Amino acid sequence: GESVAWLSTTLEGRVVMTTPLVLGVGTAVVAIAARQILLSGSRYMATPRTRKHYEGGFQPNMTRREAALILGIRESSPEDRVKAIHKKLMIANHPDAGGSDLIAAKVNEAKDILLGKKKQESIF
Repeated sequence: GESVAWLSTTLEGRVVMTTPLVLGVGTAVVAIAARQILLSGSRYMATPRTRKHYEGGFQPNMTRREAALILGIRESSPEDRVKAIHKKLMIANHPDAGGSDLIAAKVNEAKDILLGKKKQESIF
């Protein structure tokens, strides 16, 4: 018979469509591999990579330095960075999610001190 690009002949003379089969299996393998890569990447991005809280003890009156240590940023960080870090720490330490009331209060106090909304004195 005539030779068509996607047909091949076996030794017994049967015509078999191997090229479409190989392309189909190859496409399926690539799609499954791509799906696994995307899923593993989304799991990696979904896991929080922040520490739970500042590990040191608290001073009686919170200073800007201690506030920066609690949030894990510099004292001179811009307002948007302070708010972003505060939000991330509150998600990790919120009392409704099993976090400590004291830690949540200190994180809030640290944010207020760094944003200048609170005098440098402790609420505890």
